[in-house]
Amino acid sequence: MVSRLEVVIGGVGGQGSILAGTILGQAAVELDGKYAVQTQAYSSELRGGFAATWVILSDNEIIYPRVLEPDVLVAQAQDALNRFYKKVKARGIVIIDSDIVKQIPRERSAGQLYELPATSVSRKEYGSPIAANMILVGGLWFVTRVVTFEAMTKAIESNVPASKKHMNLKAFELGVRLAESLGWEVQKWG
Repeated sequence: MVSRLEVVIGGVGGQGSILAGTILGQAAVELDGKYAVQTQAYSSELRGGFAATWVILSDNEIIYPRVLEPDVLVAQAQDALNRFYKKVKARGIVIIDSDIVKQIPRERSAGQLYELPATSVSRKEYGSPIAANMILVGGLWFVTRVVTFEAMTKAIESNVPASKKHMNLKAFELGVRLAESLGWEVQKWG
């Protein structure tokens, strides 16, 4: 498993970026016995403004809680990619919602870029883009395996309304299956 992984999940308000970070952090701390720090920022608009979360997951105590060079960036919006792309470590991973993020800077030469049409898949499966964040989280889990699958599902269950549990769990599992079917590689960390 991972000794330390730094993640940024960014999008716009209403996409569930911060919820995704909360779920990841809770899965690590409460369910897998790891250390985690999660911070967040968002603009004053309820929907449509900037929103991001930074999560550090580690097997050891975390002394400095700020992500400076993420190992992984999950970009749910073009603005998130524009803000954080150049900060990702050279051998890092960038996961994008390819339905929304259309302009990929080409100055990066190392690392992996994974594209997942999360918004269109969510619209097809659930009639709205509401589950795109959990589809992307499924892809994130697939490539990092930073926490156990069981920890992720339990954290999802405890962070979404009861009426949305089934949909969010299925969306997460769908993201995992899509990443596998697209040939994404499981990365080794530490």
